[in-house]
Amino acid sequence: MAHPRWLTRQKFEHPAQQIVFQEAIDAIQDAVARLGRIEQQLAAIVPDWSMALVVAAYQAMRGVSFVAAVTFVVEIGDVRRFDNPRQLMAFIGLVPGERSTGATIRRVGITLAGNRRARRALVEGAWTYRFPARVGEELRTRTEGLPKPVRDIAWKAQVRLCGRYRRLIAAGKKKPVVIAAIAREMAAFLWAIGREVEPLT
Repeated sequence: MAHPRWLTRQKFEHPAQQIVFQEAIDAIQDAVARLGRIEQQLAAIVPDWSMALVVAAYQAMRGVSFVAAVTFVVEIGDVRRFDNPRQLMAFIGLVPGERSTGATIRRVGITLAGNRRARRALVEGAWTYRFPARVGEELRTRTEGLPKPVRDIAWKAQVRLCGRYRRLIAAGKKKPVVIAAIAREMAAFLWAIGREVEPLT
């Protein structure tokens, strides 16, 4: 990868700066190695989990990697416990807050009240929708063997959310606001996918 090579070429005048810089690089490398070990353990454990089919189905969505799907399932559980997607969005904290005084109601940013780990997984995934809709090789591999309704929902989500991102940006909305809106709709599509695949008992 080019970025790590570029980092190793950086030089500082003072020896203390070089030492601190190298310690930071080592800490990053240690964290990446630890993350890799955790992902390997998850890959070994998840296939025997009752929610394995749900984790696989969620990965049909663009922006939902294996780790993001596992995180979402661990934090949310079975989405069928929510009667509608809005309840799920509220649980995650991706609905607008409001400030009311008397008859005046003013909408403010998202509440951020709710499950922050699931919210973060969706927000990180939402950034992928800034690119045009397409099914690349990795996504195609992830969707192989999944039920057609799941693949259809995921494609519908991709077309809608890529278009929505472009429209909101063109309307002058700030990127964090747009990403929050995309993440909110991702939750709705994941709710729909979760209703198509039943966990194993």
